[in-house]
Amino acid sequence: MKELLYLQPVFKQMIWGGNRMAKEYGYQIPGDDTGECWAISAHPNGDGRILGGTYDGWTLSRLFAEHRELFGNSNEEVFPLLVKIIDARSDLSIQVHPDDSYAAKHENGALGKTECWYILDCDEDAVIVIGHNAKSKEDLRQMIEENRWEELIRVRPIKKGDFFQINPGTVHAIKAGTLILETQQSSDVTYRLYDYGRLQSGKPRELHIEKSIDVITCPHEEQNEGKAVFRQGDAATERLVSCGYYTVEKTELSGTAAFDTNGIYRLCSIIEGEGTVDGREVKKGDHFILPSGYGTYVLTGKMTFISSYAEEAAHE
Repeated sequence: MKELLYLQPVFKQMIWGGNRMAKEYGYQIPGDDTGECWAISAHPNGDGRILGGTYDGWTLSRLFAEHRELFGNSNEEVFPLLVKIIDARSDLSIQVHPDDSYAAKHENGALGKTECWYILDCDEDAVIVIGHNAKSKEDLRQMIEENRWEELIRVRPIKKGDFFQINPGTVHAIKAGTLILETQQSSDVTYRLYDYGRLQSGKPRELHIEKSIDVITCPHEEQNEGKAVFRQGDAATERLVSCGYYTVEKTELSGTAAFDTNGIYRLCSIIEGEGTVDGREVKKGDHFILPSGYGTYVLTGKMTFISSYAEEAAHE
């Protein structure tokens, strides 16, 4: 099928959200506390709809269920990936995600959550939390019970263009002044470890201390992966990560380049600039899927985009 599947984003209001997505991408956000844009999602908590074309108005979950040929005849039970933009006006909670086996057992068969972050923009002095300093589960529990948060968590400075892989079991938090593109498993399972004592509707938000301790990897394991760069025409593509769930790549185009889907469907987000895909205009803030059978396509313009594909799709 020679159609791009454009997605209508689903927005989520959060106590830590802001209005940056309206300014950056021209989105019609629901309020000045918009924390998440579920840009490409078939998750029941935010099922995106196709914009225009043959399947206009269809949800992505319906399209995946009824037209597997567009997705390489994937044998996944549900659409496997979810792409978000996150606008953190203030700090997110310190949290951790379970893996597939723990989530299946404790969260009604849900998928676990492996995710990665590309820093779209951030304040000059912005930081994030990745990792902890506990040497054992006993050490971890004691530090949590004694509220020794500054001693426990690892804080690191960030800049625009940084990239981080967040495996299940990794303590993490996006902090204030950060705009992120997140690629993840299609899961909405998060265990909140610490929330700075904040109130929502006059009450503290729920914490998940025991589940967090269960799943946190002790000691912390750093994720270091070399990045490969490929050149094609006037484009340079950098492979940011390839793990058991997804491959994520950043492509910078200045001119013209031809690519091929190679039978793999790709999720694409334009993060800078504008151009065309086979003559169709695309611009910063657009999100679309290239179906697996699309074949060759020609990009023109000056733009940067993040693309990803499910690892399962690459092995069909």
